[in-house]
Amino acid sequence: MLRTITAQEIAQMEDFFRRTFVNSLTGFKSVCLVGTQDKEGKTNLAIFSQIIHIGANPPLIGILVRPEKSPRHTLSNIEATRCFTLNHIREEFYQQAHQTSARYPKEISEFDACGFTPVYSSLLPHAPYVQESNIRIGLEFAERINIQLNDTILIIGKIIEVIFPKECLWHDGYLDIEQAGTITSSALDSYHTTKRLARLQYAKPNLPVRELNRL
Repeated sequence: MLRTITAQEIAQMEDFFRRTFVNSLTGFKSVCLVGTQDKEGKTNLAIFSQIIHIGANPPLIGILVRPEKSPRHTLSNIEATRCFTLNHIREEFYQQAHQTSARYPKEISEFDACGFTPVYSSLLPHAPYVQESNIRIGLEFAERINIQLNDTILIIGKIIEVIFPKECLWHDGYLDIEQAGTITSSALDSYHTTKRLARLQYAKPNLPVRELNRL
């Protein structure tokens, strides 16, 4: 039996219940560890599930940052150093990744507190990658958009480099993140492994749906 919940009912929900409920509505989401550091080299690591594909040419990815009502170390570091990293999460360390959401003081690095290893690239020397991650994306700060409706902030980054297992790249450019062990999330605290049903060819009118296979 289906149930309907109206906007008025959502508005009357207890805060935590409403936050969890609405965060569940968009389904499965990308989830990554965002690596940054301040100008003094102090590292920071934070889990984000509001990650948005902006475009492919130029290659852009956005992350949504919550309102600045309390200190946002990730945001301040990005604006200070103009760069950050996205690191895919694997089943082997999803609990450690979740722990990075705890409110550690700025002087404590989540790399140390949660058991991750920072590594650097010559192309992005001021933003740490997570060594334990199989897919890592280095980004340069491109734009900040303040969303007035709820005071959240969209940070857009331009992809500088992508690091991944070479066997995960298909002939047509498809990066098999499932083969790399990437997991997904839903709501605020639920983590999931995946199983691909199929890749499908580009849809055209009056043609049957066909599967794509790796060559």
